[in-house]
Amino acid sequence: MAAAENAGTNAPTAGEYIRHHLHHLQKDFSFQNVEQVGIVDFSLFNLDSVFYSILLGVIGSFFLWRAARKATSGVPGRFQAAVEILAEMVENQAKGVVHNAKSRKLVSPLALSVFVWIFLMNAMDMLPVDAIPALWHGAGPALGYKDYMRVVPTADLSTTLGLSFSVLIVCLVYNIKIKGIGGWAHELVAAPFGDKWFLYPINFLMQMIEFTAKTVSHGMRLFGNMFAGELVFMLIALMGGVWAWQFNPLTGGFWLGFGHVVAGTVWSIFHILVITLQAFIFMMLTLIYVGQAHDSH
Repeated sequence: MAAAENAGTNAPTAGEYIRHHLHHLQKDFSFQNVEQVGIVDFSLFNLDSVFYSILLGVIGSFFLWRAARKATSGVPGRFQAAVEILAEMVENQAKGVVHNAKSRKLVSPLALSVFVWIFLMNAMDMLPVDAIPALWHGAGPALGYKDYMRVVPTADLSTTLGLSFSVLIVCLVYNIKIKGIGGWAHELVAAPFGDKWFLYPINFLMQMIEFTAKTVSHGMRLFGNMFAGELVFMLIALMGGVWAWQFNPLTGGFWLGFGHVVAGTVWSIFHILVITLQAFIFMMLTLIYVGQAHDSH
C-alpha cells in the first residue's frame, strides 16, 4: 500500500508528462546545458533536433546513393523501381514549375533530397512516444546530459524555419543568376505596382513582405502539422499509461486502454498520410518558389 501511494505521489501529472516530452535537449555553443528563456534565442541550439536531422539526412542520402550506384538498364529490382518512380514524379513536378532545363539539373535532385529527408524526419513520429526517451532516461544523465529527448526534428520550429530559410537562399541565388544583379534590383522596386519612381518604396516593401511571408509560412506549415501530430500521440500515450497504472476491467480504466489501442491504430494509419503529404507539400513549395525566381514580373 505504501509503495502504491508513493508511486501515485511521485508520478508526473499529465501536464508535467507533456511538458517534459516537449522539452528539447538544449546546449549553448560551449556545449553547456542551458534553458531557453525567450521565444527567439540564437545563443543555444537543440542538440536532439540537430542530431536526428543529420542522422536521417545521412541515411536518406545513403539510400539514394545506393539506388543510383546499383541502377541497371535491365529490369530493375523493387528498390530501384521505387526510387525511379519517386525521382520521375519529382522531375515531372519540376518540369511544370521550373521551365529552365539547365536549372532543373540541380533543382530536381534538390527537391528529391528535400522530400526524402523531410519524410524520414516526419516518420520519426511513428515511433512509440516513450521508446527512445526511455532509453535516454538512463543513458543521458549518466553522460552528463539533461533528461530531455525529442526525436521528431520537424516538430521543432528551428528546424523547419532553417529549412525554409535555406530555400529562400536558393531562390535569391537563382534570382541573381537568371536576372542579374541589376535586373533583380530593378524588379525589387518596379514590381508589383509598376515602374514608377514614386512607387519604388512601396514596391520594395511589398517584395520584402512577400519574401518574409513565403519563408515563415513555408516553415510554420510543416512545424504546425508535425507538432500537432506529436501532441496527439502523447495524449494517446497518456490514455494507455493511465490504463496500465490502474487497470481494472470493472472500471472506466478498461475503456481508456481500449481507446488507447483504437485511437493509436487509427491515428497511426492517418498519420502515414500526414507525414507523406507534408513532405510533398514542402517539396512542391520549394519547386514553386524556385520557379518564381526564374520568372520576371
